[in-house]
Amino acid sequence: MSSGSSTKYVILVPDGMADLPIPELEQRTPLEAAHTPWMDKVASRGRTGMTRTVPQGMDPGSDVANLSIMGYDPREVYSGRAPFEAAAMGIRLGDDDVAFRVNLVTLDRNYTFMSDHSADHITSEEARELVAAVAPMVESLGLSVYPGVSYRNILVWANGPVHCVTHPPHDFPGRPLDAKLPAGQGSDTLLRMIVESWRILEHHPVNEARVRQGLSAANSLWPWGQGKTPRMTPLQERFGITGAVVSAVDLLRGIGWYAGLEILKVPGATGYLDTNYQGKVEAALSALKAKDLVLVHVEAPDETSHSGKVDLKTQAIEDFDEKIVGPMLKGLEQFPQWRMLLMPDHPTPVSGRVHTGDPVPFVVLDSDQWVDSSPSNGPGFSEKAAQVSGWIEERADHLIEVLLER
Repeated sequence: MSSGSSTKYVILVPDGMADLPIPELEQRTPLEAAHTPWMDKVASRGRTGMTRTVPQGMDPGSDVANLSIMGYDPREVYSGRAPFEAAAMGIRLGDDDVAFRVNLVTLDRNYTFMSDHSADHITSEEARELVAAVAPMVESLGLSVYPGVSYRNILVWANGPVHCVTHPPHDFPGRPLDAKLPAGQGSDTLLRMIVESWRILEHHPVNEARVRQGLSAANSLWPWGQGKTPRMTPLQERFGITGAVVSAVDLLRGIGWYAGLEILKVPGATGYLDTNYQGKVEAALSALKAKDLVLVHVEAPDETSHSGKVDLKTQAIEDFDEKIVGPMLKGLEQFPQWRMLLMPDHPTPVSGRVHTGDPVPFVVLDSDQWVDSSPSNGPGFSEKAAQVSGWIEERADHLIEVLLER
């Protein structure tokens, strides 16, 4: 299908990049402290502002925030995180099916604390073996489990409970499980699944090998983020544009699928610091030859924030600038007209290691404003600079119309 617009539109999303001032960075945020010449140039030429991606009263998840970035009001369309990830994995839910995200996590030896929501970023190959090991037990409870990328998997419960209370494991690192265990409708089944997974996973050869290598064992399942199929009007129907999504994360792919965008899978895209940055850029630029819009999402800033390691988050930000923003700007030179929206989806402060719903900085840049050879002026791209810009967009879901000039 050929593009229906002469202008190409790009959305760049460094997940969880926004942060708070940190003492060890001389009260600067990681974004302020990082060396980001390309984002600074974009900010000096474009127009910066602050926006709220998470409506008041909603949990600050990447699901809610990225729905806003793609132009959807989460209060109207959001039903839960897992249905988006299921869609990206090719799992088609029935009307009465409830999907859950189920992590492979690391609990402490006594199974009382959440040690690591990602089991040390377990590889997808290792995770598939562990999921296969627990699948018979899960199926005996009337549920189905599907392996995804790394620690991220999907659980499907036919005629399952929507009103069960669950908690994202990345929201309570190093904290007790007591108040975070599933509760309410259907919780007995989920609790049984969690406890039964301990017996199966503890001495699994994959975990024993990981321990010998000094890595965390994926010793528990953890269900959360449940929901039914959301109802979303595709962007092509709303705005007459075609588009694609480039992301290693099933959540973003799934939101894109429901938005009617093509999902571009890039070999070596991992959702962490070792992701295939070059492949993502090449896929995005190639897609723009035939489509109007492409969204490029990078998960590494968020994952490093959850680790609580300032140096890793700074590296993730610098990698995003050098390996995504710079090459994208150079590649866009092949198109006569383009517009770019650059913004994180939500803050993930390294100090707290969890998402917050605070406003995030953004910048909109037009090809007419971009002259690569001219020097940068102004304070660059940061939370502080965006706050003093004077442009406050209360609802991030309106930025799609700003980008598309509608």
